Amino acid sequence: MAVETKEYRAEARFQRVSPQKARLVLDLIKGRGVQEALETAQFTKKRIAPVIHKLLTSAVDNAKYVSGERGIDLDVDNLYVKLAIANDGPRMKRIRPAPMGRAYRYQRRLTHIILSVAERDGGNSHLVTKADEPETAAKSTKKTAAKKTVSKTAKKSAAKKPVAATKKKAKK
Repeated sequence: MAVETKEYRAEARFQRVSPQKARLVLDLIKGRGVQEALETAQFTKKRIAPVIHKLLTSAVDNAKYVSGERGIDLDVDNLYVKLAIANDGPRMKRIRPAPMGRAYRYQRRLTHIILSVAERDGGNSHLVTKADEPETAAKSTKKTAAKKTVSKTAKKSAAKKPVAATKKKAKK
């Protein structure tokens, strides 16, 4: 049975940084608590870090506002960064002068950054996405897996013995 969690998101579009560089900072904060992620973004020495800090603050403010409007009880201390992605935006084509009157073309990349925060379950550090299997089904799968590995090793050892015997005969 899936647990429904409410996500609150914020976007920063058309940021003048490559998605690869933005992902360096986003990977630092993904999965962390909001307070820890804000501190990480604040002290990271990348040009996009202040933008991500502002975006994360906006996502938290969105969570407060939407939960207040809908009458949902939200614990801000329990929020964490659920989704942090940097997608490609449009590319700006530019030209740089080159020797002998020629021109070199290059592209300036733009990024769309999406941040989503959600509330953690009480004391659990992870979200439940599937119902647990009954113990009897888990035991039967373990037994069949063990039988398969035993049969594979038996086949390998049986296959090796005749090959070794044929090599000895060939040497004589």
